[in-house]
Amino acid sequence: METTKFTDKDLQSIIGNVLRYGVWTALSVAGIGGIILFSTHANDEVHFTNFIEKDDNILTVIKNIFAGVGQGNGESIIFLGILLLFLTPVLRIFLSLLSFFLEKDWLYVFITLIVISIIVFSVSFGYSH
Repeated sequence: METTKFTDKDLQSIIGNVLRYGVWTALSVAGIGGIILFSTHANDEVHFTNFIEKDDNILTVIKNIFAGVGQGNGESIIFLGILLLFLTPVLRIFLSLLSFFLEKDWLYVFITLIVISIIVFSVSFGYSH
């Protein structure tokens, strides 16, 4: 029985596919949400005179998105597509970290960990009034 070795080229191919399919998945989800939103609220009248700012933390927003998706809310499905679009490059960064770790390229492991730390810090302690 012959085993094949997992190479850096294989991982780079996976990273490329994550980006490609992640964007297509996000676009498809947002498109489905748009179709649902337009089909259920096509005759709604929109008023732009009042703007209500929602200053929720990120966990509350994500919880509300998934609750809305569970109810078939088109707007929440669109937001899920946007969330998937944001998470696609983040997943790429984690896969790059794995790639650099497997290559034992410690400088790039360190740099990638700094980038991940900045993302986590930004999401956790983002700008608030």
